[in-house]
Amino acid sequence: MTRSAVLAFIGGSGPTSRAGLARELSVSPALITLHTRQLIADGLLVELDHSPSSGGRPARLLGLVADAGHAIGVKVLTDHVTAVEVGIDGSVIRSATEPFDASTGTAITRLADILRGFIRGGSGAPLLGLGVGVPGNVDDQAVGTVDSTQLGWQRVPVGEMLRNELDLPVLVENNVNALAIAEALHGQARGHDNVLVLTIGTGIGAGLLAEGHVLRGRSGGTGEIGHVPVEEDGPECECGGRGCLEALIGQSALVRRAREEGVIGANAGIAVLRSLADADEPRAQQIFSRAGHLLGRVVAGIVNVIDPEILIVLGEGVDSWRHWSFGFEPAFRAGLIPRNRAIPVAVESWQDDRWAQGAAALVLSTPFDAQGRSGEQGRLVRERLAVSPLGAPATKAER
Repeated sequence: MTRSAVLAFIGGSGPTSRAGLARELSVSPALITLHTRQLIADGLLVELDHSPSSGGRPARLLGLVADAGHAIGVKVLTDHVTAVEVGIDGSVIRSATEPFDASTGTAITRLADILRGFIRGGSGAPLLGLGVGVPGNVDDQAVGTVDSTQLGWQRVPVGEMLRNELDLPVLVENNVNALAIAEALHGQARGHDNVLVLTIGTGIGAGLLAEGHVLRGRSGGTGEIGHVPVEEDGPECECGGRGCLEALIGQSALVRRAREEGVIGANAGIAVLRSLADADEPRAQQIFSRAGHLLGRVVAGIVNVIDPEILIVLGEGVDSWRHWSFGFEPAFRAGLIPRNRAIPVAVESWQDDRWAQGAAALVLSTPFDAQGRSGEQGRLVRERLAVSPLGAPATKAER
């Protein structure tokens, strides 16, 4: 993660000295020296001119080797997919969104066709691999077998099928876990080792960073806070349980409640409910506020258990956050134990391609995968990284 953060910081801020990196990333100069030496050896960084000095020895600046390779990231939802191409620093070069029906028997073939077309329209830089983010459990990043109630998939071999179709290394991960990686590299989690990333929208999810590593759990399901049981006899959840948090405050639950209370019409959706709340309709605002109160109580309990440095809130639902916050803030703060009551809450404006950027980060972080989670696919990414850009082989998708 630290090496990926070095690349991300230089990509976003321009050539930087080793001392500047140590300061900005809050790590020791010795650690930065170790990592940058390896990045130079890997052909990802290059030493540039010395920076101006007002006295003493001038510092040597480090810059990116821009053509070292790109990665593709894709976020899969029930009705659309968003794909991005990113540079070695994780910056988004281009993106596209295509309609998609996850419920069909040919969904993965359709996904491969979408990605094949996206890759063909690319920048021409050598591709290191493909990262895929999905809502659900993933057995192993390098295998990529998916169970997802939201997509209606059971034991779907997403990784294997896409590898066969596209002839690329493919890594698959829960989309919120991938998003947590993107936040650590490019967002407000940068510089923090222990972070809770909370997403609200169609569902309710979380990604957890502990000591700089994403927690996955036994089957990749860590962070499924949308399925925390809240009401014993509550509404049925798509997971098969009753009274889950997501069944009470997910997007469908808010729309259902608004229709039942006559706030919106029988055919209206979340956009109408949000517009009414923005127009100061008190019943619409109360629906969001009640949801925020319940969310605040649950998240306070999670913060008390995992003790993060910062809570980051994002997702499609943050467009309505000012209405959620009326209930969330007092319930959240009241539920925290004293040592956690000052935890900062950062609410980010939503960008749909951030999910896909997180999926691409799965690929970009594999050269530095100390835990070996990327397995054989990580080895293939590293092999591609070692190939000269001019000599990189064309993939099936590129051909």
